[in-house]
Formats: sequence, C-alpha cells, structure tokens
Amino acid sequence: MLSIALLTISDSRTLKNDPSGDLLQERLTGAGHQLQNRAICPDDRYQIRATVSQWIVDPAIDVIISNGGTGLTGRDGSPEAIGPLLDKTIDGFGELFRVLSYQSIGTSSLQSRCLAGVANGTFLFVLPGSEDAVSTAWDRLIAAQLNPDTHPCNLAQLRSRLKESADKPAS
Repeated sequence: MLSIALLTISDSRTLKNDPSGDLLQERLTGAGHQLQNRAICPDDRYQIRATVSQWIVDPAIDVIISNGGTGLTGRDGSPEAIGPLLDKTIDGFGELFRVLSYQSIGTSSLQSRCLAGVANGTFLFVLPGSEDAVSTAWDRLIAAQLNPDTHPCNLAQLRSRLKESADKPAS
C-alpha cells in the first residue's frame, strides 16, 4: 500500500486535540496504508509550504493529505500555500467533493476550496478541517482512488508513472 503524510493546518489544534487528523490516521491505517509522518502547522502559508515542500521531496512519501485552512476567512490559506507547489491539478476532486458535501451541508459546500494534485510524483489532497469533511473526502473519494483494486482505474496504479517525461515513451 501507500505511505501517507498528514498535515493539520490550525492555529488551535495540537496532536493531542486533532479529531480530523485522528480520523484520517485511523482511516488510512485501517485501509492498510502506512502513516509516514504527521504534523500540525499554523495557518501561515509559508510554514505550510515549507512543511509540504519537505514532504514532496521525500521519496518515502507517496501521498500528502492536509486538512484545514480551505475556507474564505483571512487566515484560510491552504490552497494558496499548496496550489503553487503542484505540477498538475486533479480538478475533478474539488468538484466531486463539493457535490458530495452539498448532499449533507447544502449550499455551504460552495465555501470549500479543497483541491488535489500531483507534485514531484506525490499525490496531494487539500481538505477542509471538519470531521465531516475529512470523512466525506476519505470515505467517498480518496480511499477508493488509493486502492489498487478499484476498477476501472485508480490513482494508486498511476504512482509508478507520475515522473514520466513527456519526451520519453511510457514503459
């Protein structure tokens, strides 16, 4: 399975008081994945970017999942911090997440600026910080895409091809 790093973005949470991070850790280890790293980072785009950048270059990390900081307030800056680090975006992730969220929270789902993409061969998922949001994202989108048995296709099976060069044929 995959090696995953979790980053909670919050000015008030700690590793002892991080229910969304705990939920994600429980879900990913329950699915057979390995927790490679877990951290809390304040809502500061440069600290977020520094932590995520270190994980992107770590060959032991296949996936990075952040939670928190995707809203509209002045302190919410996760998309601005992580977006510029992406080599490619997975546009359908945010769209599907908002559709699924609409089923439980209605039009408030438009306030979510969650996103996903790939950087240096690492998958990144930028999620809202609520327990409902992370469970929706993991249970209804991410878990299946990180499972190599999901058909007709999944992100896990693309992992070995993420660093292919456009000028080289696929092997």
